[in-house]
Amino acid sequence: MLLSLHVKNLALIEEAEVDFHRGLNILSGETGAGKSILIGSLNLALGEKVPRELLRESADYALVELVFSVENDYQRRQLEALEVFPEEDMVIMSRRVTATRSVGKINAESVPAQRMREVAALLIDIHGQHEHQSLLQKKKHLEILDDYAKEDLKGSKEELARLYREYRGLEREMEEAVTDENQRAREVSFLEYEIQEIAEAALTVGEDEELETEYRRLSNGKRILEAVGIVHELCAGSDGGADSQIGRALKELSSVTAYDETLEGLNGQLLDIDNLLNDFNRELSDYEADAEFSEEDFYRVEQRLTEINRLKAKYGNSIEKILAEKEAKEKRYETLKNYEEYLEGLRMRLKEAESRLKTLCEAVSAIRGKRAAGLAHEVEKALVDLNFLDVVFQVEFTRAADYTVLGTDEVEFLISTNPGEAPKPLGKVASGGELSRIMLALKTILAENDLISTMIFDEIDAGISGRTAQKVAEKLNVIGRTHQVICITHLPQIAAMADHHYLIEKSVVNQTTISTIHELNQEESVKELARMIGGVKVTDTVRKSAEEMRNLALSMKKN
Repeated sequence: MLLSLHVKNLALIEEAEVDFHRGLNILSGETGAGKSILIGSLNLALGEKVPRELLRESADYALVELVFSVENDYQRRQLEALEVFPEEDMVIMSRRVTATRSVGKINAESVPAQRMREVAALLIDIHGQHEHQSLLQKKKHLEILDDYAKEDLKGSKEELARLYREYRGLEREMEEAVTDENQRAREVSFLEYEIQEIAEAALTVGEDEELETEYRRLSNGKRILEAVGIVHELCAGSDGGADSQIGRALKELSSVTAYDETLEGLNGQLLDIDNLLNDFNRELSDYEADAEFSEEDFYRVEQRLTEINRLKAKYGNSIEKILAEKEAKEKRYETLKNYEEYLEGLRMRLKEAESRLKTLCEAVSAIRGKRAAGLAHEVEKALVDLNFLDVVFQVEFTRAADYTVLGTDEVEFLISTNPGEAPKPLGKVASGGELSRIMLALKTILAENDLISTMIFDEIDAGISGRTAQKVAEKLNVIGRTHQVICITHLPQIAAMADHHYLIEKSVVNQTTISTIHELNQEESVKELARMIGGVKVTDTVRKSAEEMRNLALSMKKN
């Protein structure tokens, strides 16, 4: 559920914060007051593209913040899959926009816009004019039907997608496998050469790292020997080396330890130093005597490294990848050497995959066909409730030309709104207002099993009035009993049904136009309803009509 919205420096909104509640939340206001800005701010916080003109003039940045409560285990699991972990069952989504960049955050952690959109899809469903226009697209119809039938289709669509990918993969393999005999012979010959080239190199994992270490040692041999000689002279030289100096110091200190017990400890430390230096000098001498930096060894290591690096450049940037490439080439070589057997096996696998895919497509299609009848019946019933007096709604199936990840079904919604008229595609018979009511009917039906708790309706009242508006209000009220509904409207019939009524209004402060939003009490709500009914002049008669409209709505909500 959406708990609160905070907007700052966005178009006409200087700063606004509003708390939302369960049930039906209605937002109203005069044209141009900023209702569309509010929807824009929601979309902005949910990861949509940012129109730069939304940034308030003279402001350095704009900020939108949404606070959601997570109320079911499904949402928690899905959010955790996206690495979003609610804190005290809350998710805070924010977007900060400047003239040059925008930063989105979820629970104070910066995330890309795509992640914000994925999270938003789990928390909120925004329905606007664009969405009900999407009913004109056939692919949307299949999506709606599958959403309606999702319990029956559970598991089947995932398996369908898996089988489809397997089938298409085998098709691509078959296309690549069909080659002429001369081309296969050339490939076999080339594979033999490459396999032999890698095999003759006799590579071992880790060899390159050992060789690089040895190469560094050999290439710096002269410098190493010079440094070791200098160190040896300083530590064990016959003329004042460190060992002789420490020996003299030890002799002097030993001569006076009998006079002060404290000096015994210091003498012991110096003796340890003398022993360590003697050990060091012996090991350094052994290293100097055994060190070999022959040109022959250097040439051998250099040549081996050159060969390994050549193979890396050709087959992969590590010995592991080179050996893996050799294994892949050997597999391909065996395939081509036994080509007919391989091709026949591939044909069988493709045939079996298509058979499994076809069987599942038919099963999924049968489920859709069965559920389509139920959807059509429920939509007809809902449309009658929305003042379609004589309506026929049908779901028409056709077969796609080829397999798709969704199967072989193409679905189209047909409707007739006049007696005796044959059902036709929505785009040919439905007006904008009718499309919005059809979408509302679908939303009402799907909402019963929808785990997204917050639904926002913008322009749901486009092209309707009178009795139809009343019917839409009643339908929104029904959805509001199980979901949080936020609806922007200009119709008093819808606004009267509000559980919580908010007013968006525009004013001039310090010669600057700003929009504000606040929740109305009962008396203020009636006043706003009267404005919506009567326009500029609100008479006593209009006010009484508003009161009556509000009271009727409240009595209806109790039933």
